[in-house]
Amino acid sequence: MSLDAQMKELASRSKAAARQLTGLDTEQKNRCLHAMAQALCENKAAIGKANEQDLETARGMGLSQAMIDRLVLNEARIEAMAQGLREVAALPDPIGRVLDERERPNGLLLQKITTPIGVVVIIYESRPNVTADAAGLCFKSGNATILRGGKEAIHSNQIIAELMVQAAQACEPHFPVDAIQVVPTTDRAAIPALLSLTDEVDLCMPRGGEGLIRAVAECSKVPVIKHYKGVCHVYIHGQANAKMAIDIAINAKTQRPGVCNAMETLLVDAAIAEKILPELGEALARHKVEVRGDEVSRKWLAPLIDQGELSFKWAQEEDWGAEYLDLILALKVVANLEEAMAHINRHGSGHSDAIVTEDPASAERFMRDVDASAVYWNASTRFTDGAEFGMGAEIGISTDKVGARGPMGLDELTSYKWRCYGKGQIR
Repeated sequence: MSLDAQMKELASRSKAAARQLTGLDTEQKNRCLHAMAQALCENKAAIGKANEQDLETARGMGLSQAMIDRLVLNEARIEAMAQGLREVAALPDPIGRVLDERERPNGLLLQKITTPIGVVVIIYESRPNVTADAAGLCFKSGNATILRGGKEAIHSNQIIAELMVQAAQACEPHFPVDAIQVVPTTDRAAIPALLSLTDEVDLCMPRGGEGLIRAVAECSKVPVIKHYKGVCHVYIHGQANAKMAIDIAINAKTQRPGVCNAMETLLVDAAIAEKILPELGEALARHKVEVRGDEVSRKWLAPLIDQGELSFKWAQEEDWGAEYLDLILALKVVANLEEAMAHINRHGSGHSDAIVTEDPASAERFMRDVDASAVYWNASTRFTDGAEFGMGAEIGISTDKVGARGPMGLDELTSYKWRCYGKGQIR
C-alpha cells in the first residue's frame, strides 16, 4: 500500500471513530480515562524499556542534553502522565454546554451548543508525555486523535497509545479502537499526505521547534493552531524585590531550559542593574548558564567573567529573537519600562513574558501593553502550562490571535453548532 493510501485509510478510520465517540457519555469517558491512567502506572517497566530504545536513538543523533531530557520517561514522569489523565477525568465535560440561547419573535428557539471538532492531528517532537496528554484531552472532548511524534520517540509513543486503547476497550466495550492512533511510519512524507485529507482531518496542532511548526503550517491544507517559538522574557523593573527577581529569573531559565515557556531573554532596568546583576551573575554561574549580554550588563558582571566563573559572549542582534532551549541567556540592560516593553513587542514571540516589580501601576501597564498570550507579574514564565493553569493536561500552546490563545485544554478542543427548535415556522 502506498504512503498516501496508508494515510487515507488511517484518517478514514479516525473519522469513523470520531462519530462513534459522540455516543459515549461523561461517565463512560471518565471510566476510560481512569483505566488508561491505571494502565500506564501498571506498565512502567514496559514503557521504560521502550523509552530506553528511543534514548539510544536520540544519543546517536547527537541531540543536546536539554533535548534528551525532554525525551526521558522516568517513573515520576509516567506517574505525572497518569495523574494528568485523572485530572482530565475530574474536569467538567466540555461537550453539550449551552453557550447561548435566544428565542426569536416568531417563536423559533435557538441554542448554541458545544460539540467536538472531530479528527485532530497532533504533530510533535520528543516529549512522549504529549502522547498521553493529547490523547486524553481529545478523548474527553469527544475528538479522535492521530498522533505523529518524532522518530526519536516512536517506541515510547506507540506503547503509551497501545496501553491507553487496550485499557479503554477493557473498561468500555463501546470505545472505538481507532479513537487514538499513532502514525506507524517515521517517513516525513506522511505529514503532507495526512494534512492533505481535508475531508477526514479537521484540525492539526504541531508542537515542537520553529522549523517543524513552520513546515507543518506551510504544507497543511487543514486548519493549523500553532506557536512558532517561545522567546519568553523576564523584565526586572527598577522597583523589583531583588531576591524575588533573582529567584524568578533563575527558575524561568534553569528549571527546565529545553521547553517553550523557559525564559530566553532577561531585561534588567538600569536603575537596579548595579544592585542586582552581581548576585544574579553568581546564581547564573552556579547553574552554568552562558550569558550573551550587552556592554552595560558586562560591566556589572565583569569580576565573575574575568575570574572565569561566568561564561559571557557579546550579544548579537539575532540573540534578541533567539529560542535557545538550552542554558544560554540573552541579557540586556534597559533604560525604563517603555524600553523593556518596546524590546519585548519587537523581539518576542507572543508566548509568555513577565515583569518583576513592587509597583502596581508599572505591572498593570506591562500586562496591558505587552502583546503575549500570557503575561505575569512577579511569577515565572514556567507556569504557562495547561496543568499549571488547572486544565489537567495540555494539548498545546497557541500564540495565534484568532481562535485559541495560550495554553489549550478541553474547552479549546470544542466547536459548536446551533440547535434550532421550531413549531412549523417558515420564512
